[in-house]
Amino acid sequence: MASKQKNMTPEQQKYQQLQQKHEKQRPVLKNCIRAFFVGGLICVIGQAISYFYIYFFNFTEQNVGNPTVATMVFLSMILTGFGVYDRLGQFAGAGSAVPVTGFGNAVISAAIEHRTEGFVLGVGGNMFKLAGSVLLFGVFAAFVVALIRTLLSMWGGL
Repeated sequence: MASKQKNMTPEQQKYQQLQQKHEKQRPVLKNCIRAFFVGGLICVIGQAISYFYIYFFNFTEQNVGNPTVATMVFLSMILTGFGVYDRLGQFAGAGSAVPVTGFGNAVISAAIEHRTEGFVLGVGGNMFKLAGSVLLFGVFAAFVVALIRTLLSMWGGL
């Protein structure tokens, strides 16, 4: 930062000091606590959905993950459509964006934003603009892990 200030004119340095004086301090601890509790609440809801599938649909703990994740993503998409998830995101920050529900929000938000451009070019073309890289690297990572596991099992490692 000091090297940047050396290159500034005196007027720019004054403006920088004025700007720092009037800059609003962010409540970092408060934001972290909000993110922690909202993210935890989302995880508790996911755990409740898992128990629901185990109890009512006879899933096992090994195979209940996929329907639970699909349900959580679907619920976040519905809540985004009604505008609830966006308000939750403003309140909780990363607490709502980091869990898998943030993925559903990212996909549906882009689709809602571009719906006026039509279903194919608007919704279809922009739906995975933000979440596409997540899908791409997730599928690629799964492929690499499966390849390593297959090679290890062929060589007697697993």
